Amino acid sequence: MSTNSPNRPAAPSGPNGPEVERFLRYLSLERGRAANTLIAYRRDLESYEEFLHTRGVSDLAQVSREDVTDFATGLTGSSRSVQRRLSSIRSFHRYLVESGRTDHNPAAEVKGPQQPGRLPKALGVHQVSALLESVSGDDTLSLRDRALLEMLYGTGARVSEIVDLALDDVSGSDAKSPEVIRLIGKGDKERIVPLGSKARDALEAYVVRSRPVLARKARRSTPAVFLGARGGQLSRQSVWLILRARAHAAGISDALSPHTLRHSCATHLIAGGADIRVVQELLGHQSVQTTQIYTKVTIDSLRDVYYSAHPRATG
Repeated sequence: MSTNSPNRPAAPSGPNGPEVERFLRYLSLERGRAANTLIAYRRDLESYEEFLHTRGVSDLAQVSREDVTDFATGLTGSSRSVQRRLSSIRSFHRYLVESGRTDHNPAAEVKGPQQPGRLPKALGVHQVSALLESVSGDDTLSLRDRALLEMLYGTGARVSEIVDLALDDVSGSDAKSPEVIRLIGKGDKERIVPLGSKARDALEAYVVRSRPVLARKARRSTPAVFLGARGGQLSRQSVWLILRARAHAAGISDALSPHTLRHSCATHLIAGGADIRVVQELLGHQSVQTTQIYTKVTIDSLRDVYYSAHPRATG
């Protein structure tokens, strides 16, 4: 995303506005941050600029740890939201130090509120199997929906990565589905992920037999793999609706989202003995710490099974 887009919000008008703009350009051009991430950073830094103005601080080199602590204390919202906004401030000050504009990072040691240890929602293996096997029709939309759900679970991809998937990303040299596909993740980062036999068969059936039927309904062609009933690129919201409808038909009452299948894929891989670094690469996580939460999911699951099954675990 170019920070010079005419559609972006106006640059901060305070004395630190130019530094904010340079930081956003750095995030966009050198770090490859996504458009939505840049918008969030801009919003966070604008509120920070206003806070510093109320304290009479116009020189970023004079910002103290107390200033940042007071700013963090005044933030409202969920602990996760506060932590994200504080992270923006830390990154900004770290950039200022690394670029030689200031000599210290006053935000480095400022801690936000503790986040509750929420675990990602994951379906059991039998639930995923029931969901996928329930989409067994041979009609156009059933072939599409089976391929869509197999791909979400089989690759652990984000819903945005699946809807943006192009035919060139999934076409092998023999015009059949390959054993690996290309995904474009956050920050336009490309990664190659394997495609299991179930997902590969479902994808091939859809692309050969169903997609051409849908494509003929479109006003103009699109390279997107997954198409809606009118032939246009399938939207993220449509994927949500498809998943919920298919889950309901399969008798699954849990509230599901496409991310549930991503979480399920990762959890089942870890439980099956996959190396955490491999899972990190598969999911496109920037940090392995993000991936490590799935090890806790697996440990908790093992603990539950142990206490319910071992004759001397309780009592």
